[in-house]
Amino acid sequence: MSGHSKWSTIKHKKGAADAKRGKLFSKLTRAIIVAAKEGGPDPAGNLALQNAIEKARSYSMPKDTIDRAIAKGAGTDSGAEQYETVVYEGYGPGGVAVIVEALTDNRNRTAGEVRHVFARNDGNLGTTGAVAWLFERRGVVLVPADGVDEDELTLAAAEGGADDVSLDGSTFQVVCAPEQLAAVRSAIEAAGFPIEDASLTMVPKTTVAVEDEAEARKILRLIDQLEENDDVQDVYANFDIPEWVLEAVAG
Repeated sequence: MSGHSKWSTIKHKKGAADAKRGKLFSKLTRAIIVAAKEGGPDPAGNLALQNAIEKARSYSMPKDTIDRAIAKGAGTDSGAEQYETVVYEGYGPGGVAVIVEALTDNRNRTAGEVRHVFARNDGNLGTTGAVAWLFERRGVVLVPADGVDEDELTLAAAEGGADDVSLDGSTFQVVCAPEQLAAVRSAIEAAGFPIEDASLTMVPKTTVAVEDEAEARKILRLIDQLEENDDVQDVYANFDIPEWVLEAVAG
């Protein structure tokens, strides 16, 4: 999975910049509202809400903004916007599998927009189940490797309930069950390790190697344009792009 953690870090930095402009906060708020509405306002008994809050915090969303979103989701405002979760699956350039998760108040609009983005970026939208089998839902915490002792990190992560710690380029990738994400993050932070990102994600079981810079640019352009859609919450892909290519593209 070389290149995946690097791209996650790049995306997180980009997301932090988007948050300053308010672009990302609207998506994070929507996710919290829907999670609170569907599973209740108590994060302790609502894993989806717990993860939505953790993600919002990772982008420094103010506590009062998070609390307002929870309250709105738990309210009974009949005039409030009604969102539903939709998942799209398809293939990008080079046969890279792509999963798109969205929250929308108009399924037909979102489907049309997502299909258009795939089509104009040499990809194609597939049917439900087309690529989902290539991924599994996991919690992932990224820790910069510089100056970090792997044994100490592994011990701290294990105390939080992590399943695995591996070096992915210049970053340690700590993987855990979805319900253990908050505990693992807390354990790593308590041990004094810096965290680049902590999120619930779809981890690919197999990857597609992409070493050509032009091909990498096509794939990442597809992902960027999907993520720019207001309804799209997350985009996952099973590319394996070397760090030097990612850095060249990001630059």
